[in-house]
Amino acid sequence: MKVKGLRWMIIGLIFLATVINYIDRSALSIMWGNENVKGSISQSLGLTKDDYGNILNVFMVFYALGQLFSGKLFDKVGTRIGYVISIGVWGISSFMHSTVRGLFSIAFFRSTLGLSEAGNWPGGVKSNAEWFPIKERAIAQGLFNAGASIGSVIAPPFIASLFVAFGWRITFMIVGSFGILWIIPWLLINKAGPKKHPWITAEEQKYILEGQSIADQNATEDTKGLSLKEILSHRESWAIVVGRLFLEPIWWLFVGWMPIYLFDVYGFDVKQVGMFAWVPYVGAAIGSIAGGYVSGKIIARTNSIDKGRKTTILIGGVIMLLGLMATIMFATTPERFVSIVFVVLFGFQFSIGNVQTLPSDLFSGKSVGSLAGLGGMVGVFSVIIMNFLVPKIAVVSYTPIFIAIAAFVPLGIGAIYFFARNIESVEK
Repeated sequence: MKVKGLRWMIIGLIFLATVINYIDRSALSIMWGNENVKGSISQSLGLTKDDYGNILNVFMVFYALGQLFSGKLFDKVGTRIGYVISIGVWGISSFMHSTVRGLFSIAFFRSTLGLSEAGNWPGGVKSNAEWFPIKERAIAQGLFNAGASIGSVIAPPFIASLFVAFGWRITFMIVGSFGILWIIPWLLINKAGPKKHPWITAEEQKYILEGQSIADQNATEDTKGLSLKEILSHRESWAIVVGRLFLEPIWWLFVGWMPIYLFDVYGFDVKQVGMFAWVPYVGAAIGSIAGGYVSGKIIARTNSIDKGRKTTILIGGVIMLLGLMATIMFATTPERFVSIVFVVLFGFQFSIGNVQTLPSDLFSGKSVGSLAGLGGMVGVFSVIIMNFLVPKIAVVSYTPIFIAIAAFVPLGIGAIYFFARNIESVEK
């Protein structure tokens, strides 16, 4: 049996895994509430906003470690088995949230969730490097990243509806089951890479392999990846590491704290959060696909990966910066706030898909996951600091937080331009 467009089926499954990933991780913040929200997690377990910040940081610490660990794991065992391990553990971890009794138990299952969910990103970047020619990688990454946005669109109304109908414990059981079920079609469809898959057509195989770098074309199963020391010896690698250090907090501020912001500033309940919190992620989904499309068009027209990536990253950065400034000056109502965040997250995803594609532009095969994982881990460090500071600063105002995040935009974009003078394969 031969299947046309097999690479799009593979990225479709990873898109679906990313949707599940964000439904699982969003459930806690949506159902957290506060002492005034009846039946919420915080009220049921007697936990505070400081407890939430600590739990969020437990997740992020293990998410950071998971980025580095899973990058090496995927390079070692491949994307097929790597995803089975990753999503299997995070599905069980999400399900087990239904059993928690207090701060310690919920922190434990957030740690295993963070450790395993992290694998989705280096795994996705590595899979795209295997299954797509260079000119299509940004659009593939955009589709993959759109899964995070779509998951965040679906999660608020979906989780809120389940919460109202069944309570938070059964809700965790339901959403935790999705990842485990996903493993079945993944194993059935993703039988091997494009060089050996029994279903791939000769035309698609040729199109994929001839559109990859020389280093990728020459890589074999016995080809060894570079060590992290060797990877970091290349100046261009630091563009990813430093760029993500400054850019990651922008996304995570809204993923982790937007529901809490709506609870605190506008007095929302869980149902109202479900009605509002999904809107900005529509912008993020559009930005993911648009950024990949624009980058691909520029590369096709100019035959320059450097111009395609940098131009798209810069455009998204300008949009992010303007949007974050607007949250400070104009977000006086919940409607205005979510509309402005729509723009911010559009700009973020317009850029970040191309930033996340850089490891596969610079390196081949068994080094891609390692660099992607390292970049993700370092990016989470600044998120951890942010999560520690937000509950302290928010007692007075959220404005300083938005100002700090806005300042990170030019630092992140500037780092990419500074370290990656020319984006091309460093393995020649």
